[in-house]
Amino acid sequence: MSRLIVLDTETTGLSAVDGDRIVELGCVELVNRKLTGNNLHLYFNPERDSHEEALRVHGLTTEFLRDKPKFAEKARDILAYLQGADEVIIHNAPFDVGFLNKELERVGLPPFKQHVSVVTDTLVMAKELFPGKRNSLDALCDRLEVDNSGRTLHGALLDAELLADVYINMTRGQDALLMAEDDGPADAGAALLQQHNKVDLRSIRLPVLQASEHELAAHEQVLTELDKSSDGKTIWRTAAA
Repeated sequence: MSRLIVLDTETTGLSAVDGDRIVELGCVELVNRKLTGNNLHLYFNPERDSHEEALRVHGLTTEFLRDKPKFAEKARDILAYLQGADEVIIHNAPFDVGFLNKELERVGLPPFKQHVSVVTDTLVMAKELFPGKRNSLDALCDRLEVDNSGRTLHGALLDAELLADVYINMTRGQDALLMAEDDGPADAGAALLQQHNKVDLRSIRLPVLQASEHELAAHEQVLTELDKSSDGKTIWRTAAA
């Protein structure tokens, strides 16, 4: 069984080092690459105002957050929820992990990556899959046909849900050869691929399509033309003989 957590945060600004804080955390759970509904969604009182630019992004005002718990009150609950996850998936992971590290440091806990097995950055994945293209979450939703029409403001839980769909779309090819009617073999294959282990494909039976007489004749005509253009120096005739 593979348990993945897709995580997103909203913050008061762009710099954890300069004192900006997390104001919202959203986590979405996938088991065997399917949403379970066992999500985690928290707002925090950051004990400071959001920068104007950040407020325009998430819309979480100081007044709204004033009666919310402080991060320190929920830190261990968050870590307990993440416990046992095979992978934590974040878009532009250094940003969110940097803020999580700072919040954990304030309560005397080790850095974020010491509490989880693997952190996967979907921004890095997207840049490898779509080099030279825009790879923001909105851009990826458009490219991969993930419906983000309800996203007027950024929200950690909504963005985590969208990112879960984006991640599934970006990694669908990893287990396509192992997809089956039931979930068992496909999910086992996906887990093996994610662990970079060898997968035994001997049980896979791929259909063999025979060429028609017309296709064989067309192929022979192409070979004949190549023979002529190379003055008979092609090697496949010799190899076939």
